[in-house]
Amino acid sequence: MSAVSCLTQGRSFAASAGALAHRDADIGLHLNLTESLNGEPMPALSALIVQTWRGRLDARWIEDQITRQLDAFEDRFGRGPDHVDGHQHVHQLPGVLQPLLVQLRQRYGARRPWLRNTAPGLLAGLPFAAGLKARFIARLGARELRAAAQAEGWRTNRHFLGVYDFGAGARGYAALVHQWLFNATDGDLLMCHPALPGLRHTAHAAQRAAEFQVLGDAALGEWMAANGISVERYSRMGALRPVAESVTVAAVAPAGRFRHLVSRT
Repeated sequence: MSAVSCLTQGRSFAASAGALAHRDADIGLHLNLTESLNGEPMPALSALIVQTWRGRLDARWIEDQITRQLDAFEDRFGRGPDHVDGHQHVHQLPGVLQPLLVQLRQRYGARRPWLRNTAPGLLAGLPFAAGLKARFIARLGARELRAAAQAEGWRTNRHFLGVYDFGAGARGYAALVHQWLFNATDGDLLMCHPALPGLRHTAHAAQRAAEFQVLGDAALGEWMAANGISVERYSRMGALRPVAESVTVAAVAPAGRFRHLVSRT
């Protein structure tokens, strides 16, 4: 793990923030505008998307949510976030992105967080449905976010990996991870949602546990090392080289336990 995104309205945020602060990872704000976590009503994602594209968002409500969630983050960590992204990728939506950037500029000046760019990376070898979902997420605002980042000097990840339907199980997820990493270039971001087994009242609890199983397997680390892949904190990375000069992943088959996880036979 190189980065963790925090839902400041979540039940465990206040109690867990202190321990998280000592981890060697970027800690960011996971802007939430669609899920009621503290009793406050929130619109469904579909309704929010329709409102944004029709220009009917409540601008005051959006600004208030951004303010309160950034305040809550600062109260717990004593500083601003290393990065900002969005629950269900809402940070890039029209009517959300610009007020978010305004607040980030006002609060942090030159010490700006990096932003999650949802433009998909190479989709070769991935299921059609996963590629379609990745493209749909990007259509919600990746182009606009990238344009703003280039114009105003915001840092972003190069490409976004890790999009799928949360229904693969451990074996299927391992195969997806193998393909995402095989497709990755320097500066790409791979999203994941791991959780310990046995958690209740958590969306996609079984699949989150499957992700934890795959990502925690030492054989995955061995395969990554064999392919020259390293996981780094984006805040510590220097300027990225052009993609053509980036390190490419050798066509090495999964080995050891990881081979058995991704095998389809």
